[in-house]
Amino acid sequence: MSLKVVDNSGSSHAPAHKRNPGYPLDLDWVERVRMNRSALERRAGSIGARRTVKKDYQLAWLLKAITLIDLTTLNADDTPGRVERLCAKARNPLRADIVDKLGVKDLRILPGAVCVYHTFVKTAVDALEGTGIPVAAVSTAFPHGLAPVETKIAEIEASVKDGAQEIDIVIERGMVLRGDWQALYDQVRAFRKACGDAHIKTILGTGELATQTNIAKASLVCMLAGADFIKTSTGKEKVNANLVTSLTMIRMIRWFNEETGIEIGYKPAGGIATAGDALKYMALMKEELGTHYLNPHLFRFGASGLLTDIERQLEHGLTGHYAADYRQPMV
Repeated sequence: MSLKVVDNSGSSHAPAHKRNPGYPLDLDWVERVRMNRSALERRAGSIGARRTVKKDYQLAWLLKAITLIDLTTLNADDTPGRVERLCAKARNPLRADIVDKLGVKDLRILPGAVCVYHTFVKTAVDALEGTGIPVAAVSTAFPHGLAPVETKIAEIEASVKDGAQEIDIVIERGMVLRGDWQALYDQVRAFRKACGDAHIKTILGTGELATQTNIAKASLVCMLAGADFIKTSTGKEKVNANLVTSLTMIRMIRWFNEETGIEIGYKPAGGIATAGDALKYMALMKEELGTHYLNPHLFRFGASGLLTDIERQLEHGLTGHYAADYRQPMV
């Protein structure tokens, strides 16, 4: 089984990766953006049917998938204890017996980050000390984004001060629906400045943006404003990540790279709960953007239950039997 060592020492971002500096808002470019939903649906529908991996190859892909997870808890009843248990799981995402049987003890199989509310950033930072696993904070009045901009900037700055290395911000969806691209650009630019050295992921709330063209335009504006990642959803919308929307955003990432030479990360979030789901998204990324995109500085899953199913699938690959969920408890 071949799997590259995952270097999470100190940061999830590849040292050679050039960060997006941001660019002036190009409204002519924004207005040229058009998406053909039918064509996107046909392309997305072919992924699961054409691309499958089996046996040892599947196990290797699933191990890789673990390194791409933002292990997440964003519940109203979160407590410091729950966050500490999640961080304990992040330190040891696989049971020791599975690691031994796979022969991957020397590989650093760790998630891409742990994602929590601002309130729990310090708790997570302390619990992950020495692991190199970054903490991501959802800031800017998550999940709706409807608060005064000064309040949202203050929350970003507080999260960074507490040790968050990544900030997942939410845009105001109304700006997209009104076509107020200047306001969206200015706000994301201000958030990027407040993040400082912390990387910024912009959550579009794609299920509330009405059309694929709106999603594509919002993706472009956020990238021009300096986003390091574009992310589909908060996980709280009625419609969250799916392959059609992912294809729209991935193709905007590719177009942006062709024009600027900058690689932007992508994070689907919400509803990605099975190993099979993860493999489809990974196949899409590989085909559309290349194998090098299957690394945590360019691709993440926003998920809370995905790791449980991946553990079950890995155990099945080793034993031929599916374990009960409680054998892979998350928290």
